Amino acid sequence: MSGCGCDSVCEAPAPDPGYRRALWLALVLNVLMFVVELGASFSAQSVSLLADAVDFLGDAGNYGVALFVLGLAPVWRSRTALWKGWLMIGYGVFVLGKSAWQWSAGVVPEPVIMGWVSLLALAVNVGVAALLYAHRRGDAQARSVWLCSRNDALGNLAVIGAAGGVWVTAHGWPDIGVAVVLAGLALSSGASVVRHARAELRGA
Repeated sequence: MSGCGCDSVCEAPAPDPGYRRALWLALVLNVLMFVVELGASFSAQSVSLLADAVDFLGDAGNYGVALFVLGLAPVWRSRTALWKGWLMIGYGVFVLGKSAWQWSAGVVPEPVIMGWVSLLALAVNVGVAALLYAHRRGDAQARSVWLCSRNDALGNLAVIGAAGGVWVTAHGWPDIGVAVVLAGLALSSGASVVRHARAELRGA
C-alpha cells in the first residue's frame, strides 16, 4: 500500500524460497518425532521424553504458522511471534506441573528407551537447527523459529544425560530435574521472543 505512511508495516518482503523449503522440512520432521517420542514417553514412563514430545508438537505448529505468515506484512509476523512466545511460556508451565505430579507418584522411567530415542531426536534437531541457522537474525518470527530449534537440540542432550542418571541411580529424579530445566529454558526463550515482538510492534 503506497502512501499509507507505514511502508515497513504494510509491505511484506518476498519470501525466501530457501527458508520456505527449510520450514517445510522442519515441519515434517517435527511431526514424525512427536509421534515417536510420545509413544516412547509412555513406554518408558519418562516425563522428560513427554516434555520433549510436546515440544516437538509445539514446534511443528510453530513451523506451520511460520509458513502461513511468511508472505504477510512484518506487523503480522510480529504479532504471530508474540503469540508463539506466550505459547512457549505456557509449555514451560505445563512441564513444571507434570514434573510435580511425576515426583509425587515416585515413577522411575526406563533409561534405555530414553537414551536411544533422545539420540534420534538429537540428530533430527541438529539437522533442523543447521537448516535454519542462516535465518536466525531475521525478525521476531524468524528468531522464535531459530530459538525453538536450538532449544530442542539442547534439550535432547539434557534428556540423554537424564537417561544416564536414571540408569546409575535407579531413581526418577534425574528425569524430573531435566524436565524442570527444559521448562525453565522454554520460559526464558518465550520471554525473549515476547520482548522482541513487542519492540517490533512498538516500532511499527
